[in-house]
Amino acid sequence: MSYKKWVIENADREKASAVSEKLNIDPFISYLLAARGIDTELSATEFLSDSIRLISPFSFKDMDRAVERINRAIDSEERICIYGDYDCDGVTATSLLFTFLESMGADVIYFIPDRLTDGYGMNNNAIDKIQSLGTNLIVTVDNGISAIDEAEYIYSLGMELVVTDHHQIGEKLPRAEAVINPHREDNELSFRDFAGVGVAFKLACALYDGDVDDLLEQYADLVAIGTIGDIVPLVSENRSLVKAGLKLINNDSRLGIAVLKDLACSKDKELSSGDIAFQICPRINAVGRMDKASVAVELLISDDYETATVKAQQLCDENEHRHQVENNIAEDIKNIISENPQLAEDRVIVIAGKGYHKGVIGISASHVAEVYGKPAIVIGIDENGEGTGSARSIEGFNIFDAISSCSDLLTHFGGHPSAAGLGVKEEDIPEFRRRINEYASSHYSVMPMETLHIDCKLSPFYLSVDLSDNISRLEPYGADNRQPVFGLFNMTLKSVTPVGDGKHIRFEAVKKGKIFKIVMFRKTAEEFPYKTGDIIDVAVKISKNLFKGKYYLSIQAVDVHKSSSDFDRYFLEKSDYQLFMLGEKNKTQLYPDREACSQIYKFLKHNKGWAYTDDDLYFALEQCVTLGQLYFALDAFEEAGLIKRGAKIELNQVSQKADLDGTNVLKTLKGRL
Repeated sequence: MSYKKWVIENADREKASAVSEKLNIDPFISYLLAARGIDTELSATEFLSDSIRLISPFSFKDMDRAVERINRAIDSEERICIYGDYDCDGVTATSLLFTFLESMGADVIYFIPDRLTDGYGMNNNAIDKIQSLGTNLIVTVDNGISAIDEAEYIYSLGMELVVTDHHQIGEKLPRAEAVINPHREDNELSFRDFAGVGVAFKLACALYDGDVDDLLEQYADLVAIGTIGDIVPLVSENRSLVKAGLKLINNDSRLGIAVLKDLACSKDKELSSGDIAFQICPRINAVGRMDKASVAVELLISDDYETATVKAQQLCDENEHRHQVENNIAEDIKNIISENPQLAEDRVIVIAGKGYHKGVIGISASHVAEVYGKPAIVIGIDENGEGTGSARSIEGFNIFDAISSCSDLLTHFGGHPSAAGLGVKEEDIPEFRRRINEYASSHYSVMPMETLHIDCKLSPFYLSVDLSDNISRLEPYGADNRQPVFGLFNMTLKSVTPVGDGKHIRFEAVKKGKIFKIVMFRKTAEEFPYKTGDIIDVAVKISKNLFKGKYYLSIQAVDVHKSSSDFDRYFLEKSDYQLFMLGEKNKTQLYPDREACSQIYKFLKHNKGWAYTDDDLYFALEQCVTLGQLYFALDAFEEAGLIKRGAKIELNQVSQKADLDGTNVLKTLKGRL
């Protein structure tokens, strides 16, 4: 498993106490707020308030021009086409603006590109289809800001364009009657991190003559789902919009969402932002990944129960299909790394496979990055040898810059510091892998370490349904307002049980005679490197579950460490090893002497090999050798024929004593040191 550095927040207790007294709120809630920088009476009041204060839509540059052009189209009975996107944000934005303009009496249609045939954003073939339907005005949602050439093509066909988008702006704006984007420098905005659906909602507010509260009652649910799905910060106005939207969702105000909720979740459960993120959004995204996202729009705008039920079931079926495809790719990636362990040792993991579904490779890349704690790129190769790749990074590593450095090898690429997409021919993948790792070595002599922020240390005896209720005042959770994470220390591991068809585990940990049951998702029993009796520290989130009319506490492990581990030493030794491999440092602590080799080999022999990672082995050895010594010793063992390395370390049968000092690994190492 990959290891994260735990950072325990250190809030100002005096400020937290003052806020608690002034606002008469739970001191523990005040402390958690202070740990997030919300440590004044005003900021805490604004954060906890249920009132909604919306920024004027006319604070967006060009909003007045967009309103004028759309109103003219409505009055002249011109056909308007909303050009959306196939993800959750784009689908909800399309549904919102389509429904709103239809209610305004507009002649309006919508178009959602197909992920597999159209790709992301605007393209000329789609524009031709839209023009053939008699369209006069195209209004984009959640895309269009980079459609420079496509905008010119739209005007060449006699149509006009209004762009609403929230993505970063390039060197120039597309030709349009109006370009509405919160990242324009000439906006007069105090908050800019809206999702695409949030920008579409602002346009609806600007077009509406009545009380904006009416629009919140009609559309806040769509805004909430798209905002949560796009993982934009859940602070400021986004937080208010999501709060309002959750109320609508839990009151079943929209037929399509109510039907989907009944199929995806417990009917009796009140949904949180986490439930939306993990139950509703994936189903909307799945139909865009595996089939046509327009099905999701049809669900969200439906007012017929039978139609909504069919569409909702289709979303659930496609989500199940997505799971199956995803599992197949995950199994293939596991086999590839098992046969080529060096791939997992690279700074940037690049995996390529035949026939990987384009709609799932992004999820697959996220899983690889999560498991190994490194940037990962998963490439699917089609029957023509064309590769489509999706990249996901770790905090502190700009994957877009890394991919850009290899642009001459790519057919196309684009993205952000944390995620990107690319095209590459099959024959160029080995060189791309070499070059991007060369870039990583030259620009990141020490790779960024992953961190996990712990809100506070907590005795497990304080965990309760009441505590879960108290901290729910911090909801809705999401980007920049994460669910609280608590550190439980010096727990004794009692048992580990596979759950969920073996994909997850539930383990029992005991402290002072009391047993706590903790679930850990996406971690199998075979991947969990701890054994009964180990003393562990557990980072957890808590929630409550309803079962047979009664609420029970649910404890979810986010990360697990061995209590005796020295992580400052671990990360320092990892840095030393990385620098040494770049030729920047020579450290004698890297050489595995006879005693170190003996300890490592005896441990492997006692355990009949090792089924986990090399770093897991380092901690299992109680850090009796340095990390570098372990890495080089294992390399020497393999060269000498003592072990075989793949998905696990296996001991070979040997008839004579191995000459480790004579291996090329250790001779070369000794020569450098």
